[in-house]
Amino acid sequence: MQYSIGVEYALHCLVYLIDNTEDSSIGIKDLSTFQGISETYLSKIFSKLSKNGIVSSVPGVKGGYKLAKSPEEISFWDVIEAVEGPKPIFQCKNIKDNGYLYRENICSSGTSSCTINLVMLSAEEKMRDFLRSKKLSWLNEELDRVLPNQIREDTRKYFSKSNL
Repeated sequence: MQYSIGVEYALHCLVYLIDNTEDSSIGIKDLSTFQGISETYLSKIFSKLSKNGIVSSVPGVKGGYKLAKSPEEISFWDVIEAVEGPKPIFQCKNIKDNGYLYRENICSSGTSSCTINLVMLSAEEKMRDFLRSKKLSWLNEELDRVLPNQIREDTRKYFSKSNL
């Protein structure tokens, strides 16, 4: 299982939006420059985040994006699902039905009794629950704890200046 780097960029950028005042936004150009990625790539990520109600766009010359919900309401899973889509990680192909003893049976994907599929779905649900428990507010607090104060201050200054 592997999530795209877009998930990581999204989470980082969303943290930058936390300290923004309600009446201001941060532009894609500032976010992409700070991250060292293309505006086009980041715009695609933010389009998905916007479509899923995580951010809202602010039109105009000084427009950009701001959080559409409080950081306490945005989970890691919300971001992953917005960027990656809702498809399951494990997709059972019912290969047991190709086995010698099962070739005559017709498989119904809705009632699969495949033990492997059941285990994988259970594990995936546990992972989703864990990612749902980690909120953007938690990430912000954790970054305050693990990163040097100067880095956090410089990041906040960078984005506060970009709004002027």
